[in-house]
Amino acid sequence: MLIPQYWAEARVQHRSPNRGTQVTLRRFGWSELSQADAQQMAEQRAEEALSRLLAGDKISRREPKVPYNGAEGTPIREQILERIGDSVITRNAYGAQCLNTPGALFADIDFDASGGASAFAWTGLVGLLLVGFAVGVAIHWAVGMLVALIGSFVVTAIDKLMRSARQRRLPPPEAVHLPRIEAFINAHPEWTLRIYRTPAGLRLLAMHRLFDPNEAAVGTLFDALGVDPSYARMCRRQSCFRARLTAKPWRTGMDERIRPRPGVWPIQPAYVEVRQRWVERYERIAADYAACRYLSTLGSGAVDPQVDSVRLLHDERCRALSELPLA
Repeated sequence: MLIPQYWAEARVQHRSPNRGTQVTLRRFGWSELSQADAQQMAEQRAEEALSRLLAGDKISRREPKVPYNGAEGTPIREQILERIGDSVITRNAYGAQCLNTPGALFADIDFDASGGASAFAWTGLVGLLLVGFAVGVAIHWAVGMLVALIGSFVVTAIDKLMRSARQRRLPPPEAVHLPRIEAFINAHPEWTLRIYRTPAGLRLLAMHRLFDPNEAAVGTLFDALGVDPSYARMCRRQSCFRARLTAKPWRTGMDERIRPRPGVWPIQPAYVEVRQRWVERYERIAADYAACRYLSTLGSGAVDPQVDSVRLLHDERCRALSELPLA
């Protein structure tokens, strides 16, 4: 797991003696030691990229400055708030605190939250557009638009009622996912899984031992329980597991997003003050919410002391044993 304290960017240019064209490449550097060390790495990576380009490799001229779930070939780029043992608490791109740990296996299972329009709605809306166009050609364009507009409201309302009725007939999400967890434990009785409820699903913490994010057992759990593929991929790339500790801002009713947007670290000095004002307001509001709630523990009951220390930190910061609303 690598979450650097310092970041830098270097730029190199090359002008072709034959064509006279100039190319510019930019690369990031990072370090846990110093800003100068990060700058040296950035310059070295930029020179290496230029050498590859001149050798004929097809490479990107510039690395995007992206948050955790979009990083390709770079470490986690977030503000470090605390280092506690092997764990690191960071502030993510939208302002929430996150726990990053190299060995304590966290896995989030998101319930199916698909709320988009159904095939009925899309078919109806396309049909209404065609009807509106036909009416507009035959009578008047304003009449055609009115027909399409009124019809779209009717179709949307019907689709919403149909989806609500269908949702009421389905079993609650817990009734679908908890048996899968129980089946996994029955097949792997040596495991101990601590289960939490999150606003959008379930969170698991394996208590019985530490894991390497790239080992086969982790993939087995992720596949069996339907862990988000993006999270699974980032665990492997960043060599760490991750759990959100504080509320998502929009779930608390905050109408203002972190500034600057996105909040990818580091930010320019001119934005430090406005960011800090947002953070202070967010932390006051987030204190009234929990990120998850403890439900139960399944399995052998074995507990690794190092994992348990992470559990204590997680439960305290998430307010997992409180009755606060989830966000």
